[in-house]
Amino acid sequence: MTFLTFITRNLLRRPTRTALTLLGLAVAVGSVIALLGIAHNFTATMANTFERRGIDLIVLAAGKTDQLSSDISESIPEQVARIPGVLGVSSTLLDLIEIPRGRSSISVIAQGWNWNNFAFDDLEILAGRRLLAGDDHQAILGVNLADSLGKTVGDTIELQGEPFAVVGVYRSLDVFENGAVVIPLRQMQRLAGRPGRITAFGVRVDKSGTDDPGPRVEAIRQQIEAFRGSEGIKLTAQPRQNYLQSASHLKVTKAMAWMVSAVAILIGVISMLNTMVMSVLERTQEIGILRAVGWPPSRIVRMILGEAILLGVAAAVLGTIAATALTYVLSMSPKVRGFIEPGIAPMIIAQGVAITVLIGLLGGAYPAYRAARLLPTEAIRHD
Repeated sequence: MTFLTFITRNLLRRPTRTALTLLGLAVAVGSVIALLGIAHNFTATMANTFERRGIDLIVLAAGKTDQLSSDISESIPEQVARIPGVLGVSSTLLDLIEIPRGRSSISVIAQGWNWNNFAFDDLEILAGRRLLAGDDHQAILGVNLADSLGKTVGDTIELQGEPFAVVGVYRSLDVFENGAVVIPLRQMQRLAGRPGRITAFGVRVDKSGTDDPGPRVEAIRQQIEAFRGSEGIKLTAQPRQNYLQSASHLKVTKAMAWMVSAVAILIGVISMLNTMVMSVLERTQEIGILRAVGWPPSRIVRMILGEAILLGVAAAVLGTIAATALTYVLSMSPKVRGFIEPGIAPMIIAQGVAITVLIGLLGGAYPAYRAARLLPTEAIRHD
């Protein structure tokens, strides 16, 4: 009998307790994996979108870490576009708007784009068409939003009390955009009460003819931040990776995920500790016999920790399956559809397994120490 088989049989000897502990740990670990996976997917989809669109710099008003609070004159991107080495700019006015749905309403991301915004080139038009020059009260819907509202090309949606004809349905790499509505910039400015303003713009830098575009991007970044328009407004131009690290909504998402995860880990450690302490108490005589036949304290420690880690890894497998299923269920929920990308990245699964191993080590450390200190004679006499 191998050592692994031995500790596996030890767990199976008490199937009810093992199953309940396994279920509790799976819920805790699954919650950790699901939350971290959702937070990771937010960042990953945005990074993929920026890369696919060739956006090298994201420009906001200085001191702002998210687009909702940023405020820039729409004339600034036009002047930035004339800087040598800038291939193009993509202006956006972003806001949250309530859209009626039956007797209630849902809050969605609304984006105002000019008809020639290069971001349109990245959208996969599933039905209808994109926005064109001269469009008035036309809108295109992300595929998730269209499904949630039950709208398609030819239907009408209401934004701030005004009707907009749906002329297209699109799919984007960005999960947020799949749950968003895009309308002409001028009309978005009017609905938001921000005439002549935008919240951010992306910049494409000419990187042709060089193997290291970093210096060129940095030079353009410095020129943009040194730029002062007629209002004297200061700008912050960030490379896409820096923007993803500093964006307040992404930082809050990650912080909340780790805070809830910390609570789940603590619960998992306490559950593991309780199970392993009870196991050691019930097997005191057995441990004494093992010591009497020559097992050293270190082997007893490995046995108890091995049981705890094996239990944790089994919980990680169940938790990963549950977390993956949960993200798919949540992504289909009308309340959060368009804000959650289903699936769990392999990196997050690896983190979840590492966390369960840590839970096993922490929860099994004291019981293993207690078992190793038992004297054979005292353990055998234990009632």
